[in-house]
Amino acid sequence: MSGAWYSTRELACLLRVDPSTLRRWRTAHPRQGPPYVPVSGRVVLYSARDVETWLTERRVTPGVVG
Repeated sequence: MSGAWYSTRELACLLRVDPSTLRRWRTAHPRQGPPYVPVSGRVVLYSARDVETWLTERRVTPGVVG
């Protein structure tokens, strides 16, 4: 397996949100947040590459009409 993977708790810490926020994003309709991999009923992993892409897609540059 190449690249870094984050648990819900690890990613929440990096994004400075509560882990419950990530869980809420996963169950929202339509789904929100970065892509994830459900490993088991209690374990979810996030690819560092997917998270970086997700953040880049949401980047807002002030003064740029988009």
